[in-house]
Amino acid sequence: MQLINYIISRCKISLKSIQSTIELLNEDCTIPFIARYRKEKTGNLDEVEIGLIVQLKEAFEILEKRKKTIIKAIEEQDALTDELKNKIDKTENITALEDIYLPYKKKRKTKAETARKNGLEPLAKMILSQRINDLEFTASKYKNKEVSSEEKALEGARHIISEWINERTDVRNNIRKELARFSVINTKVVKTKKEEENAQKFKDYFDWNESFSR
Repeated sequence: MQLINYIISRCKISLKSIQSTIELLNEDCTIPFIARYRKEKTGNLDEVEIGLIVQLKEAFEILEKRKKTIIKAIEEQDALTDELKNKIDKTENITALEDIYLPYKKKRKTKAETARKNGLEPLAKMILSQRINDLEFTASKYKNKEVSSEEKALEGARHIISEWINERTDVRNNIRKELARFSVINTKVVKTKKEEENAQKFKDYFDWNESFSR
């Protein structure tokens, strides 16, 4: 992905103006200087428009740098395939990029990891397939020194399944959409600060809530 394409797909500024502005930024020109003294080169862009180009340029550079780090990390695990590399290269959103990397990210010790070490991953796969007729009997086959009961086996399998679901990009995106649609932002005043002079300018928000979508 190229910088120019990234920027032009996210704003309504002309290609020529974007190219000229980037050239000036690369020459260490400041936003006020470009807006005041390089109007003929940028097509009369104002400071807000130039600032938007700066923000998008920085976002692109952060994204590309992160891609390189992620590709290197997955390579070191001998897990990088051509398909995965291509998927990373084409990603244009930092959140989506982190979702792709999530299954490969080094994790702190988790309950799911412990359950896998205790041999419960095959049980988790069977539960997820929903093809078990007698769950308790199947779980009893996975009892061992570390797993003392059927319930312990099932609990460990659930931890593994939870981790798998958490790492699914489609699930994470659906949750984000639901949060964007239905979540509510609430604010409450800190009682010990309520009477302070600086707090009064925010008194409309002492007990306030509003839909996130608004």
